[in-house]
Amino acid sequence: MFTVDFRDDAVYAWSRTGNGVECEHDPDYTPTVYLEANDWATVAENREHVDAHPNVAATAREEWRPGFREDPTDVLRVDVTGVDAVRTVARQLRSWERSGTFRLFNVDFTPAFRYCLETDADPTPNGSLRTLAIDVPATEFAGDDPEITECTVRSGDGANGDGSRGAETVAGNPETVVERVGERVESADPDVLVLSTARLIPVLFETARERGVDFQLGRRPGYRKRAGASTYESYGRVGHSPARYGIPGRAVIDRENTFFYRETNLAGCLDLVSRSGKPLQELAWASIGNVLTAIQVREALDRNVLVPWRSWRAEFFKTMGQLQDADRGGYTFSPRVGVHEDVHELDFASLYPNIIVTRNVSPETVRCDCHPDREDVPGLGYAVCDEQGYLPEVLSSLVDARDGIKRERRSTDDPERRETLAGRSAALKWILVACFGYQGFSNAKFGRIECHEAINAFAREILLDAKAALEAGGWEVVHGIVDSVWVTPREGVERRPLDALAAEITDDVGVRLEYEAAYDWVAFVPRRDSNAGALTKYFGKRASEGGTEGGAEARDDGGNGGEDAFKYRGVECRQRSTPEWVADVQRDLIAALDRYREPEPVCGVLAQYLQRLDAERVDPADLAVSNRVSKEPGEYAHYTHSTAAVERADDAGLDVEPGQSVDYVVVDDERDTRERVALAAEESEGYDADYYRDRALRAAESVLSPLGWRRGDIEAYLADREDAAVTAYGGAADGDGP
Repeated sequence: MFTVDFRDDAVYAWSRTGNGVECEHDPDYTPTVYLEANDWATVAENREHVDAHPNVAATAREEWRPGFREDPTDVLRVDVTGVDAVRTVARQLRSWERSGTFRLFNVDFTPAFRYCLETDADPTPNGSLRTLAIDVPATEFAGDDPEITECTVRSGDGANGDGSRGAETVAGNPETVVERVGERVESADPDVLVLSTARLIPVLFETARERGVDFQLGRRPGYRKRAGASTYESYGRVGHSPARYGIPGRAVIDRENTFFYRETNLAGCLDLVSRSGKPLQELAWASIGNVLTAIQVREALDRNVLVPWRSWRAEFFKTMGQLQDADRGGYTFSPRVGVHEDVHELDFASLYPNIIVTRNVSPETVRCDCHPDREDVPGLGYAVCDEQGYLPEVLSSLVDARDGIKRERRSTDDPERRETLAGRSAALKWILVACFGYQGFSNAKFGRIECHEAINAFAREILLDAKAALEAGGWEVVHGIVDSVWVTPREGVERRPLDALAAEITDDVGVRLEYEAAYDWVAFVPRRDSNAGALTKYFGKRASEGGTEGGAEARDDGGNGGEDAFKYRGVECRQRSTPEWVADVQRDLIAALDRYREPEPVCGVLAQYLQRLDAERVDPADLAVSNRVSKEPGEYAHYTHSTAAVERADDAGLDVEPGQSVDYVVVDDERDTRERVALAAEESEGYDADYYRDRALRAAESVLSPLGWRRGDIEAYLADREDAAVTAYGGAADGDGP
């Protein structure tokens, strides 16, 4: 099965078989929620009220565990007439829940995930899925009644993405475009539609209706709006969730509203489908936490544990000393600012997930009642139960699976297979990355803050032990952060090979310390407002062969290696809002630093770029800035670039909601009107050279500050050497010239 439709009070499950596609009709499916009270008598007294609800199909008495720390008890199973009625029934019963007497469970599952859970249906496709990608320029959605006059359609199949076979650009009047899109869908017969935006679905159908075109996107007529657009705030950041649509018999992936497809590929998404039980369309728009919760929900139900609707867990009592010790994050060593030669990076493999697995950290094991006097967590004195926790059970299979995928990827020479494995590895990486922080998330279904604190405590001890072992082995730690350390050889002492040291540390702490990479040099960047090192800003040149001093080979984990000799972290060329031209400047400056190791020739390369900028020889398309809008235009206290860009977008009939991004070119930064910028889609012919000069100087300071040159030094050198800058050092570092 690869997709589920809910239409006309029935369920249609679509599956790809060896003979094509089959649809199974299930008219009798009823979703289920559970009601629990302090004792069954209280539930029994109110059962007749539940039975009388018009959206309740049936009730039954069953035995479940309300939580991992709770024993089995009698609860009321409530079968609801349909998935659309679950919320209605739950809201009716919630007034009882708020009184503190009743609790509701298994309420807020997404519809298709719920269906798979309750019917034991497997949403993992049996074979390769056919895909069809439809990309439409954003400008096509301008105005209150948009019509599509241009789009690109391409077919594909396989596990890795949306394919590239039969790419076709369709242009013309809206009627022609709708007809041709319908023809391509019919001929390709895809299982998955990959859309640049799901807004395309209602626009195509409305155009077809108005123009009298017989049009169909699904394997049956029509479409359904599954959720409206919304703006939300998470951890202080404003996000936007576009409207979601479903079409019969095909899964829809909306590029505007997908994390996992964007960060992995179709193979990565399908890997998580098999592990979470969420069908492809729901998984594509789901967040990391949503998918992690789905995996945990399956494990909970397997253990006869219900899933709370409103998760509420009181924090255990702590002494003031415990509060102070527990309220800490991972350990970091302040980086030694400067350019360091012969640097080696070592990482603990999936440190936090492995701590959870090897230390049995789980909401029901940390500070258990059965070992009140044990002190298992270093520095905090928490006990950890010996009984296997559910969270280690969930994560151990994910850790083992990713290790196996990475091993296979290193051993295969098949490019398509490597791409498949890279997507699967990346998908699991994101789940493993999130599992730690999710324990401290207030809305996590099964999280507990004490788990979060215990994981950090174990991690701090592990990193400190590793530092001590590496220094005793003749290496100097120049930076360390949470799960990674960077070392250089100590002068005048005997050094032990890093692979031997890593193996000993692995055996000692129970988490594998991997040799990540060797670098000819690494530059750690200071903060802009002080000489202290910035924890996550550095760049360096990878060694041609890993492990020259360490006696090990750098591992292949995808990353940005292979085609790129340099590694960049935290600097401007890695930041999403940086214009491509500024990123190119910084990458060339880093290449010049590698060649010359002195600030003056690096500034010579910068001068050439700035001369070309001042001469208006830079393509404005390469100067586009992408910023996320956080407010409505009238809510900003200052007239920002984003405000001006949103106003211009509004003039053009383009809706940009808070949480969405807007792309623009700064054309006159002195203005305080919408003429301050031009939208990237407007193809502006001019730009504000002073603004982009400032951005380039900021990027140059990141490159040269490890050598002691700040912005003032760079500007002074450029002023003194302006006439000679073009020829002083024979062109750009890459030999191609800026």
